[in-house]
Amino acid sequence: MLNGWLEHHRAILLWKCEGLTDDQLRQRSVPPSTMSLLGLIRHMTDVERGWFQEVFLGEDVPPLYETPDDRDGDFNGVDDADVAAAFGAFEAECEASRRAAAAADLDALSEYRTERTGEQFSLRWILSHMIEEYARHNGHADLLREAVDGTTGYY
Repeated sequence: MLNGWLEHHRAILLWKCEGLTDDQLRQRSVPPSTMSLLGLIRHMTDVERGWFQEVFLGEDVPPLYETPDDRDGDFNGVDDADVAAAFGAFEAECEASRRAAAAADLDALSEYRTERTGEQFSLRWILSHMIEEYARHNGHADLLREAVDGTTGYY
């Protein structure tokens, strides 16, 4: 069920981006926000990578868009971003996340331990958190899409 809801929310984000031009995907919301649909795709790519590859599997993978000088690089760097590459990276990270989740039990604990408490995260917690993360950002995507071309609706 958790994997099903996560897939549902991944599909909603992609659906909200369907049929738009590169410029429409780059269109910002309301100043001072730098949020855009392309920025959301890039952000969720780094979120997928961070929670499944880095936290759960313990791999040493840097974020694709965030840098030490720009923690919001996923949103700030969309003006000259390669849109096809961003969607390709999103699909690749989602697939890597699917493989990580499929290979473990829901109660399996992350390799990563928080620095402050040493706490680990169960796969169940990570999946639940990812559903929450997508749900929140899909609300943003609804508003962004409506501002771009007036399209509204639920998947």
